[in-house]
Amino acid sequence: QVQLVESGGGLVQPGGSLRLSCAASGFTFSRYAMSWYRQAPGKERELVARISRTESTTYADSVKGRFTISRDNDKNTVFLQMNSLKFEDSAVYYCNARLETSTGTLFGNMHWGQGTQVSVSL
Repeated sequence: QVQLVESGGGLVQPGGSLRLSCAASGFTFSRYAMSWYRQAPGKERELVARISRTESTTYADSVKGRFTISRDNDKNTVFLQMNSLKFEDSAVYYCNARLETSTGTLFGNMHWGQGTQVSVSL
């Protein structure tokens, strides 16, 4: 079955950096678009970044220029490099996988990891 395991979260000061990883198994990784979402207390889950099968990327406006998503299809892993972290980046970060057609359409079930906590604090 599909399994997504996030790691790399933690406590960091404002302006610091973290690198999140998501190890995937149970599906053909290269056929899936991979995304990072986050959810802060009392807020809805929001898309942070997505990388397609062809490695095109999209970012939320709030993280553009600070976060970078990448993938390693040989290791079935997706990464999120987070720089210049701000207080408002504090949230639980979730890895997401969804099947992507050759034309870029996402379809089918959304698969989620268990999440990893990122806390930005002095």
